[in-house]
Amino acid sequence: MPESRPTSLAAEPPTVVAPEIKLELVDDTGVTIGTAEKLWAHQQPGHLHRAFSVFLFDQQGRLLLQRRALGKYHSPGVWSNTCCGHPYPDEPPFVAAARRTAEELGTAPALLCAAGTVRYDLPDEASGLIEREWNHLFVGLMTDELRPDPEEVDDTRFVTARELKELQAQKPFSVWFNTVFEAALPGIREIAGRDW
Repeated sequence: MPESRPTSLAAEPPTVVAPEIKLELVDDTGVTIGTAEKLWAHQQPGHLHRAFSVFLFDQQGRLLLQRRALGKYHSPGVWSNTCCGHPYPDEPPFVAAARRTAEELGTAPALLCAAGTVRYDLPDEASGLIEREWNHLFVGLMTDELRPDPEEVDDTRFVTARELKELQAQKPFSVWFNTVFEAALPGIREIAGRDW
């Protein structure tokens, strides 16, 4: 009787399904009216939702910029403010801003202050997505060493106001950067000085 050999069946790799990320939909006054999946909210025609933008400065008054990782589905490889994102449903924007700053940059702000809100509708021609956001703005200081997550951040740079203008003339920035930067300027000047 021939010897039987065990057969090896190659196990199929498990299917990895990315967790669905929910964010808050809001009305034109910023009141929460429901939740939606993140990517769906950014697809045309877009759905107004809650977001946040953070601007952190070092002790010399220079703004920390990040270049978004190339693997991100939205606005990859462009320069933008220190950190931005979306609160989870029922998560206070301040808490979300501190959480995401730590997740993306590996450090928490030494100081973080609310700097108002801004609403905008900004199509991103490169991705075909749209930013329809009720954006909570935060400014602050950071004193710790950065440890960026390479899946989120490709590069970082501290810049003066003049260096920011020079960089904007040379490199692509996120479609929302100028809008949130201008809206946050009063708070930025309180933290970083009148040079801004």
